[in-house]
Amino acid sequence: MCGIVGYIGHREAVPDILKGLKALEYRGYDSAGLAVLSHEEGKVKCVRSVGRVSALESKLRENKDLSGTIGIAHTRWATHGAPTLKNTHPHFDRKREIFVVHNGIIENYREIREILEREGHKFTSETDTEVVVHLMRSFLDDGHTHKEAFLKTLSMIKGAYGLALMIRSDPETIYVARHSSPLVIGKGEGENFIASDPSALVHKTGNVIYLKDGEVAEVGREDIRITDLSDVPAEHEVVELERDLKQVQKGKFEHFMLKEINEGADVIRSACRGRLRVKDKAVNFGGLRDVRNELLKIKRIIIVSCGTSYYAGLAGKYIFEEIAGIPTEVEQASEFRYRKRAFIPQTAVLAISQSGETADTLAAVRVAKDSGILTLGLVNVVGSTIARETDAGVYNHAGPEISVASTKAYLSQITILTLMSCYLSERRDQEVLDLMEAIDSLPKKIEEVLSRSKDLEVLADKYHKYDNFFYIGRKYGYPTALEGALKLKEISYIHAEGYSAGEMKHGPIALVDGNFPTLAICLNNGVFEKMRSNIEEIKARKGPVLVLSNEGEGGMNDLADDVFHIPRVPEPLEPILSMVPLQLFAYYIGVKRGVDVDRPRNLAKSVTVE
Repeated sequence: MCGIVGYIGHREAVPDILKGLKALEYRGYDSAGLAVLSHEEGKVKCVRSVGRVSALESKLRENKDLSGTIGIAHTRWATHGAPTLKNTHPHFDRKREIFVVHNGIIENYREIREILEREGHKFTSETDTEVVVHLMRSFLDDGHTHKEAFLKTLSMIKGAYGLALMIRSDPETIYVARHSSPLVIGKGEGENFIASDPSALVHKTGNVIYLKDGEVAEVGREDIRITDLSDVPAEHEVVELERDLKQVQKGKFEHFMLKEINEGADVIRSACRGRLRVKDKAVNFGGLRDVRNELLKIKRIIIVSCGTSYYAGLAGKYIFEEIAGIPTEVEQASEFRYRKRAFIPQTAVLAISQSGETADTLAAVRVAKDSGILTLGLVNVVGSTIARETDAGVYNHAGPEISVASTKAYLSQITILTLMSCYLSERRDQEVLDLMEAIDSLPKKIEEVLSRSKDLEVLADKYHKYDNFFYIGRKYGYPTALEGALKLKEISYIHAEGYSAGEMKHGPIALVDGNFPTLAICLNNGVFEKMRSNIEEIKARKGPVLVLSNEGEGGMNDLADDVFHIPRVPEPLEPILSMVPLQLFAYYIGVKRGVDVDRPRNLAKSVTVE
């Protein structure tokens, strides 16, 4: 969940490293630091700061003599130890010869630390990462070469790691290794780059190597040598990196989140492009072609995912069962891997992850693969680990998401799940054909909702001072309520809870009073009257109610305190269209409460630790 950047070449390292850190700040912004090796002085200079990359940048302006053509850097999301200067990466040994940056969690660091402390090593931080440099120091003192010491260090640590390590006495190499935490090497001309996410490399190179688990690389200016942990050479593929620099600029928008919400219509178009052919009554997925026959025989789908992707999966459950007639379960990936279970034959496990690197979701995929189950991936990042390790899959093509709170990916995920249900369905009756046409026309309806964003800003002004919120819905409105509440708590720090509306009377309604508003998703569908009854129950307890309803729906204005209307769509598409105003509502409330909505506290974009 942190960001790693490295450079080795013929130019000054600091400008490239800083640009890379800024591109990765969404992965962690508790602290940042860099280390640069100066050829002329033969010294490594390390600068660290607490807070955003901008704080590091200010410190660097005070260190104008920081010069060198090899360096590593890190932006941190704290796991072990508070975000303090002593816990900031890079970490170094007592001789200030070995410098390391690390993503992931070293699970056995306490045991290693105790052994090293008994040997006389002095630790200066509370982090798990610091054991790496002390282990390296110990092996180097025993007479091992740099590579031998690195491999021996890796053999002792357990857990997840993406590591980049630099040694003062080896000015021609950056050592990197990966296990369950992504690392990418960018190839240049007389220079090479290292990053934990390809978004940090798009400005520098179009060719990358995705390291695999258990691989180690020695990255020089000209050459890249990749081996396994036994120092046996490993085959690797150079992949062309997709570039779209415009999408990582805010343009006219104040925040990336607002820009990304406003890209919702284009996200749907991209998800459908080349896949949905309404005139031919067909849906095609090139990424599923090789397992098409196997898919047509499946009797059950298990969706594994986390956070926003989990809520998209809950909507997918309703869609798969209603449209494709396939029984579907949705499980939090963080729990899936620890259950003892017997998979029935003809089951497919579908992993949903925006980044394609979510640690828990990746672990769930591996559990399924070890059991011989067909695994599918639905990810946004091309070349990500889940994309590579699943048997087949589909890309969102939603473009990069810079804001920590996922908006585009959620809309895209449900769109693709709906298309997949049509793909797997044997039906081509009027219901399915109407659904396909409705998907095709959905972008225009999203644009219509976006055109009324000022109305949501007015509502946000009315509700932003409350400290608690309920979101309720039924059927397709239930996962929408969960995701709506998540967005509000992420972006505004308001305590918000999503509930199935029918569950309110089983406990949660005890909290309702005049200071505890409820946002109800009450659309013109089969559960409208039930939802209306639930709203009546809340109003009877003097709870303020904001309703998301359909245009032309009568009876809401006299019941609710406020109503926001959206166009009508078939029920399976309600979670997509409903979410657009809820994203905007959360955004405007967050802004009015003074929150940095692109970088909310304690969160990071890509969750690569358990």
